[in-house]
Amino acid sequence: MSLSFTLERRPDPAGEQRRAEILADPGFGVHFTDHMASATWTRGEDWHDGRIHPYGPITIMPSAAVLHYAQEIFEGLKAYRHEDGSVWSFRPEANAERMQRSARRLALPELPTDDFLASLKALVEVDQAWVPAYGTGETSLYLRPFMYASEAFLGVRPAAEVTYSVIASPAGAYFSGGLKPVTLWISQHFARAGAGGTGAAKTGGNYASSLAGQLEGIEHGCDQAVFLDSATQTYIEELGGMNLFLVTDDHRLVTPELTGTILEGVTRSSILELAKDLGLEPEERRVPIEEWQEGVRDGSIREIFACGTAAVVTPVGELRWEGGSAPSTAGDEGGEVTRAIRTALLDVQYGRAEDTHGWLTRLA
Repeated sequence: MSLSFTLERRPDPAGEQRRAEILADPGFGVHFTDHMASATWTRGEDWHDGRIHPYGPITIMPSAAVLHYAQEIFEGLKAYRHEDGSVWSFRPEANAERMQRSARRLALPELPTDDFLASLKALVEVDQAWVPAYGTGETSLYLRPFMYASEAFLGVRPAAEVTYSVIASPAGAYFSGGLKPVTLWISQHFARAGAGGTGAAKTGGNYASSLAGQLEGIEHGCDQAVFLDSATQTYIEELGGMNLFLVTDDHRLVTPELTGTILEGVTRSSILELAKDLGLEPEERRVPIEEWQEGVRDGSIREIFACGTAAVVTPVGELRWEGGSAPSTAGDEGGEVTRAIRTALLDVQYGRAEDTHGWLTRLA
């Protein structure tokens, strides 16, 4: 590990009463803790100047490369309070490794796994009072590491100065209305990513490119859009920010294979490992959208769900497209398999079940 993080405490941290008010109803991504982590990379000097300092505005020059060439990446993970008061994270090493893959694709410097973990531990240690208490529902401290080209220059080349930061936000359930199936719209006019592009990287441009399709879905009464492959508009890829799974009548758990245009979700890979524990046969392959449309009609597809760090596991209901729709298989709160997978993940994350896969890392 090359980075250490010095501490500059905030002179005016949130008072205990204000923090309690926020933790009682945190929402998602609305409130932020007192501090943040930062470090700088410069060409020839590697990573340096690690520090924990007051959360606040970032100052960059108008010519900063990120504003013009979108050279940035990010991650998302959570810190969970366990019954004994300790704080843990779920597979943070996988997030570190994915951030390194994203960095390679966006021509950014790779942050070593040890330094990534050190930044999380340093921030959570100083702001651990912001981690919601055990037993307060589906609450956590959401951690958002991100990296961007901060060098001030105009020119299409990898930046010679890069900033890494971590911010933290107390979070409740991602869907405030409780667990209920989402209605999806097939985006036939927009693609999230294309072959050879940045679809497998966790970079803001992929999310920006999904917004037009999402708005189109909302216009048709849907919650989210599902994107197909850009070449043929035939195969299922993912939602704007979640991976998809189909549960079949012969106990297979099917998800679109990683083709370079789909983000390799940490929750996705965890579910594939959990599948056999639950008597399911995991299957990664290309999935035609017609298989979904026809499968829910003839009963060969019993359940469909989406997954991601923020929402964990979300049942999928009706599928709509221009000129048609496929009925929901989800019921009011998702099917039996969807609920079982969701419960299994949450029980490990909150320390209610044994961590047989070695997924948990203590942060504080």
